[in-house]
Amino acid sequence: MRPVPASPGSSPVSSPVSLCDREPRVPAERLVAEMVPPPRFDSVRFETYVPDPNRPSQAEAVSVLSTFAAGLGGAADTGQGQSRRRWFGRKPAAEAGPRGVYLDGGYGVGKTHLLASLWHATPAAPEQKAFGTFVELTNLVGALGFQQTVRTLGGHRLLCIDEFELDDPGDTVLVSSLLSRLVEAGVALAATSNTLPGKLGEGRFAAADFMREIQGLSARFRPLRIDGDDYRHRGLPEAPAPLTTEQVTRAAHTTGAASLDDFPALLAHLATVHPSRYGALTEGLRVACFTDVGPVPDQSTALRLVVLADRLYDREIPVLASGLPFDRLFSEEMLNGGYRKKYFRAISRLTALARDAKGLLGE
Repeated sequence: MRPVPASPGSSPVSSPVSLCDREPRVPAERLVAEMVPPPRFDSVRFETYVPDPNRPSQAEAVSVLSTFAAGLGGAADTGQGQSRRRWFGRKPAAEAGPRGVYLDGGYGVGKTHLLASLWHATPAAPEQKAFGTFVELTNLVGALGFQQTVRTLGGHRLLCIDEFELDDPGDTVLVSSLLSRLVEAGVALAATSNTLPGKLGEGRFAAADFMREIQGLSARFRPLRIDGDDYRHRGLPEAPAPLTTEQVTRAAHTTGAASLDDFPALLAHLATVHPSRYGALTEGLRVACFTDVGPVPDQSTALRLVVLADRLYDREIPVLASGLPFDRLFSEEMLNGGYRKKYFRAISRLTALARDAKGLLGE
């Protein structure tokens, strides 16, 4: 694509980068060090979560999680192996029952805000608690190996897992085994998803072994339902209309730290980068610019785009785009299928980022 010259009175800042030219490599030690809440959730706390008075489950969630966090304090600060915890203290492996809390609700009700608030409120040093998405957790196992991951996370007081949606039977067995080992080591668990634990994977895989693993995994969590509307769009105007290719290209050349990519080419490039590296793919960006946005061709591509949308949102990177509006990215079949909540979350987050980018146009 030929760059569009800057408009009169504006001066180019720097040439935009192309995400298609990036092939990030993330060393294992960085994966561990980055298991903290993403930049968007650096400053969130229980006090900054505003419950909807018409949704009592939201205020209840804050209360339950605050108590949960307080119960994680104690002797672990001294390095002693047997800390006294009101909720999930180290117990003999024979003791059964939930050893974690599971935040269930629709997209945009503030589950990640609450999960990050729990991480911040837990009275432990950052190196004693971990926060990551399900994809990041499975990639950590791939990078370190299963036993080393158990040793690395087994000394933590809390493990928070965001976007806990199991899409693959192999990952289910892996994570079920990992969490079982961590529970035995006394690690408290917290997770978010859009599906109750006992329903994870329902309608996607019917194998008896897979369902058996799902049931065992669900027993590790106490479900906590959070009702509500998508906060990203409460009282806001309709999503901004797509821009022209000229507008997007001009903005990319007049905004510092911008990326500029043809959307179909970017989708193809995502297939060559492991989803756990999508955060590194967007590193250093102030705005992401896409031209010729069109329908996502297949489910595998769609799921990769969901992860990219999550990483852009986590890092508060606005998005400028030409082509189709984001609510037309996914086919009706996709929006009615087993991954529909992921796709609606991506639409919600990309739309919010498009609103954030309006001020960058300078028009």
